[in-house]
Amino acid sequence: MKARNPHFADEVRRLYDSAPFIGAIGLCLVDLAPGSCETLIRLERRHLQQDGFVHAGVQATMADHSAGTAAASLIGAGELVLTAEFKINFLEAAQGEELRCRARVLKPGSRLIVAESEVFCLGGGARRFTAKAMVTLAVVSKGRGGGGAQAAPSP
Repeated sequence: MKARNPHFADEVRRLYDSAPFIGAIGLCLVDLAPGSCETLIRLERRHLQQDGFVHAGVQATMADHSAGTAAASLIGAGELVLTAEFKINFLEAAQGEELRCRARVLKPGSRLIVAESEVFCLGGGARRFTAKAMVTLAVVSKGRGGGGAQAAPSP
């Protein structure tokens, strides 16, 4: 896939440096290429639910933001992506030292981008496939972002 913005890496870095919630959960970008990325969270007690498993919300946020990162690597300067829809399947309870997510764009469009994310939990020498997400992202101009509204642009 080809990036439309030659400075896409700078824009993607902004997605991590200026998103308060992403910083709060410790989501880090570890690899980036046009149309794909890999992210990491080093697990701490704050990421767990009441029974000691990684909270579904942590995995869902990771899958969503990683898919958005893969999509953002393809859009033009002056554009941004907003999640329009996502579906996630939790395949196995997650326990371990870290989560890793691989996301890739499946269909790059000028108005909608479809991406997938796969979340893996690493711990005790094992790597377990814990969640799979399909994410549809709307491409909007930065002036139309609506203050964080998660809506697709009107036709």
